[in-house]
Amino acid sequence: MPDMTLPKGLQVFERGWLSSNNVLFLGGESCALVDSGYSTHSDQTVELAQSALRGRSLNLLLNTHLHSDHCGGNAALQQAYPGLTTLIPPGQADLVAIWDAEALTYLPTGQLCPRFKYDGCLLPGAEIPLADVMWQIHAAPGHDPHSLVLFEPSSRTLISADALWEKGFGVVFPELEGERAFGEVGATLDLIEQLDPRWVIPGHGPVFMYRAEVLARSRERLDAFVKNPARHAHHAAKVLLKFKLLEQQQLLYADFANWAAGTRYFQLIRERFFLATPMVDWIAQLTDELVRSAVALKEGAMVFNA
Repeated sequence: MPDMTLPKGLQVFERGWLSSNNVLFLGGESCALVDSGYSTHSDQTVELAQSALRGRSLNLLLNTHLHSDHCGGNAALQQAYPGLTTLIPPGQADLVAIWDAEALTYLPTGQLCPRFKYDGCLLPGAEIPLADVMWQIHAAPGHDPHSLVLFEPSSRTLISADALWEKGFGVVFPELEGERAFGEVGATLDLIEQLDPRWVIPGHGPVFMYRAEVLARSRERLDAFVKNPARHAHHAAKVLLKFKLLEQQQLLYADFANWAAGTRYFQLIRERFFLATPMVDWIAQLTDELVRSAVALKEGAMVFNA
């Protein structure tokens, strides 16, 4: 791979799959951070920012979308930097204002997100200065109907959030609720192809060089989901279980299964796609698949992240 040349003043904190990556911009007059990770990692997020800022203040926080792994550190950053301005996608601003954790999907997914405030919205079609360079704001629905991507045309750098990873894209959550969104995923992939980035900073995983085969792989995956939506639902259920293991690391299997059975997204997915299988058996089957894939471990009464 050629030497990576990202815009001056940009630093990427590559995290993992529980917390999204964070992108820090160090400008001449102000500093900004894109996405803040998951709440249980919020202390680490603050420490990473403080270490890189070296005494400077964090002025601006941007969220590409409001899933818990991308904005769970907002509250901690707002506490650490009282003057911080927080900008979010416009589609859920009213829900953040009244803090509707149900509509924001934190309760239905069984995930944590401390309440935070917002100061304004990132408007698709506009531009925003980050580290003294103008970045384009583009709507990127699919994974989340309100998601955004950011693009800097001179370096052709794309902050893709969960719209594009090197090996796929994020779960298409609206499809789980019966809303048609696979077409929006396809349109967002078309947008990325038109932008023709050189470097992609994904929501999870390392920065990668954009290649035609990356998009082809995502389109192939999307086509498989379109042809068999139950396959996507099955994948989504395993992703949600794995996320819980990442969050907790270890817990009694009985508690793990009870959490899933009581979480609305699991109820919704089963009712729409797997109603013939009793909940207790379905969760056991999904867990066994995670174990066979070596991303979970069961020992006695316990289940562990792996």
